Amino acid sequence: MKAMILEQPGSALKAVELPDPEPGPGQVQVAISACGVCRTDLHVVDGDLTEPKLPIIPGHEIVGTVSALGDGVDGFNLGDRIGIPWLGHTCGHCSYCQSGAENLCDEPGFTGYQIDGGYADMTVADASYCFPLPPQGSDAELAPLLCAGLIGYRSLVMAGNESRRLGIYGFGAAAHIVAQVAAYQGRELYAFTSPGDVAAQRFALQMGAAWAGDSDQPAPIELDAAIIFAPVGPLVPAALRAVRKGGIVVCGGIHMSDIPSFPYNILWGERVVRSVANLTRQDAIDFLALAPKVPIKTEVVEYPLDEANAALRALRSGELTGAAVLIP
Repeated sequence: MKAMILEQPGSALKAVELPDPEPGPGQVQVAISACGVCRTDLHVVDGDLTEPKLPIIPGHEIVGTVSALGDGVDGFNLGDRIGIPWLGHTCGHCSYCQSGAENLCDEPGFTGYQIDGGYADMTVADASYCFPLPPQGSDAELAPLLCAGLIGYRSLVMAGNESRRLGIYGFGAAAHIVAQVAAYQGRELYAFTSPGDVAAQRFALQMGAAWAGDSDQPAPIELDAAIIFAPVGPLVPAALRAVRKGGIVVCGGIHMSDIPSFPYNILWGERVVRSVANLTRQDAIDFLALAPKVPIKTEVVEYPLDEANAALRALRSGELTGAAVLIP
């Protein structure tokens, strides 16, 4: 199989050929047809996330077809189109797993971080953490749903069903999916981008935002909740200033720069700041059932697998609107 591997954080990915992985008990072998490029991949490659298996094949927004079944696999057949997300393994016995919070598992395994991922043309995965995909949409269009969509959806749920005026800070892959779900739910969306990023603001308006502007400017209206996707700590106090009393600020990223100190009065009034960590399998079931009803249309830029470094550079520099997707 062909793959792009990370040998050391901070280095470019290297193109290699490896033996085809064979599925063990409970696993499926998957012929990969598309893999989204997520900001979390960038954090792995750049060393912001410090516990990768090395070398590692990044990528956790994987779409492909089942090409072999390990012993004991039930529920998938050869040729099925499936998705493989970030959450690749949980222990099943810690207090979090036992209470339905498997996203907080004490002994997790994450695809493209501790488990080889989708920057390749083949992989294996635990069948219990894979999902059948809806028939609508191409493989490339579906790939961003497996993380940008799932984390965005979980963030939206955490923002509260009663939050009608919603701010989103950082308008990229996750935000352009959340925007469509928010519009479907009848919410008003206000998009905050890097100062002067007119292209992203135009994109947000195209995705249904009622307003789009610079993140260093005050919100045009008092918000019920805000979701921060940009990994920029100073956006937390900015969002707190934008939400009403009792409002919720959700930090949707796995990594963020340091949050600066801020006056207590912008938190007072029972405002809430919370993070979103990973996802549960139930999140995937719920979101993938909802996606065709919206229906969600992802904006993707396709790159050949061997141009994975170029796709990561485009994401790092903010050149992308929508999501980059690698095609083996």
